[in-house]
Amino acid sequence: MTVTSNDALRLQKSLLDEVKQIATEEGTTINQFINVAVAEKAAALRTQAYFRERAQRADLAELDRILGRSGSEPPRPGDEVPERLPNQ
Repeated sequence: MTVTSNDALRLQKSLLDEVKQIATEEGTTINQFINVAVAEKAAALRTQAYFRERAQRADLAELDRILGRSGSEPPRPGDEVPERLPNQ
Protein backbone atom coordinates (compact mmCIF):
# COMPACT_ATOMS: atom_id res chain seq x y z
CA MET A 1 0.00 0.00 0.00
CA THR A 2 1.31 3.43 -0.95
CA VAL A 3 1.43 5.97 1.83
CA THR A 4 0.43 9.46 0.74
CA SER A 5 0.17 12.80 2.45
CA ASN A 6 -1.61 16.04 1.71
CA ASP A 7 0.68 19.05 1.69
CA ALA A 8 -0.03 22.52 0.40
CA LEU A 9 1.94 23.30 -2.73
CA ARG A 10 2.27 26.89 -3.87
CA LEU A 11 3.22 27.40 -7.50
CA GLN A 12 3.54 30.57 -9.49
CA LYS A 13 0.46 31.00 -11.66
CA SER A 14 2.47 30.79 -14.88
CA LEU A 15 4.07 27.54 -13.73
CA LEU A 16 0.74 26.08 -12.64
CA ASP A 17 -0.78 26.99 -16.01
CA GLU A 18 2.11 25.23 -17.75
CA VAL A 19 1.72 22.13 -15.55
CA LYS A 20 -2.03 22.03 -16.25
CA GLN A 21 -1.44 22.27 -20.00
CA ILE A 22 1.24 19.58 -20.06
CA ALA A 23 -0.76 17.24 -17.81
CA THR A 24 -3.77 17.61 -20.09
CA GLU A 25 -1.66 16.97 -23.20
CA GLU A 26 -0.12 13.90 -21.55
CA GLY A 27 -3.51 12.60 -20.43
CA THR A 28 -2.63 12.61 -16.76
CA THR A 29 -3.54 14.52 -13.64
CA ILE A 30 -1.70 17.50 -12.23
CA ASN A 31 -0.94 15.45 -9.13
CA GLN A 32 0.55 12.57 -11.13
CA PHE A 33 2.57 14.97 -13.28
CA ILE A 34 4.04 16.66 -10.20
CA ASN A 35 4.78 13.27 -8.58
CA VAL A 36 6.67 12.11 -11.67
CA ALA A 37 8.52 15.42 -12.02
CA VAL A 38 9.66 15.34 -8.39
CA ALA A 39 10.71 11.68 -8.69
CA GLU A 40 12.74 12.46 -11.83
CA LYS A 41 14.47 15.40 -10.14
CA ALA A 42 15.27 13.34 -7.04
CA ALA A 43 16.70 10.56 -9.22
CA ALA A 44 18.83 13.05 -11.16
CA LEU A 45 20.24 14.55 -7.96
CA ARG A 46 21.01 11.12 -6.49
CA THR A 47 22.70 10.07 -9.74
CA GLN A 48 24.79 13.24 -9.75
CA ALA A 49 25.84 12.61 -6.15
CA TYR A 50 26.73 8.99 -6.95
CA PHE A 51 28.97 9.94 -9.87
CA ARG A 52 30.60 12.73 -7.86
CA GLU A 53 31.42 10.26 -5.07
CA ARG A 54 32.54 7.61 -7.57
CA ALA A 55 34.84 10.08 -9.33
CA GLN A 56 36.58 10.80 -6.03
CA ARG A 57 37.56 7.12 -5.82
CA ALA A 58 38.90 6.99 -9.38
CA ASP A 59 42.49 5.91 -9.94
CA LEU A 60 43.57 8.15 -12.82
CA ALA A 61 47.00 6.54 -13.08
CA GLU A 62 45.34 3.15 -13.57
CA LEU A 63 43.01 4.66 -16.17
CA ASP A 64 45.97 6.06 -18.10
CA ARG A 65 47.71 2.68 -17.91
CA ILE A 66 44.68 0.82 -19.25
CA LEU A 67 43.98 3.33 -22.02
CA GLY A 68 47.64 3.33 -23.01
CA ARG A 69 47.75 -0.41 -23.69
CA SER A 70 48.07 -1.50 -27.27
CA GLY A 71 45.93 -4.41 -28.26
CA SER A 72 47.31 -7.41 -30.10
CA GLU A 73 44.13 -8.16 -32.04
CA PRO A 74 42.59 -6.21 -34.90
CA PRO A 75 39.34 -4.32 -34.23
CA ARG A 76 36.16 -6.32 -34.47
CA PRO A 77 34.03 -5.72 -37.56
CA GLY A 78 32.30 -2.36 -37.21
CA ASP A 79 34.80 -1.09 -34.59
CA GLU A 80 37.39 0.08 -37.09
CA VAL A 81 38.38 3.74 -37.04
CA PRO A 82 37.37 5.24 -40.39
CA GLU A 83 40.11 6.86 -42.44
CA ARG A 84 38.16 10.11 -42.35
CA LEU A 85 36.08 10.87 -39.29
CA PRO A 86 32.77 12.72 -39.71
CA ASN A 87 32.99 16.53 -39.59
CA GLN A 88 36.60 16.62 -40.75
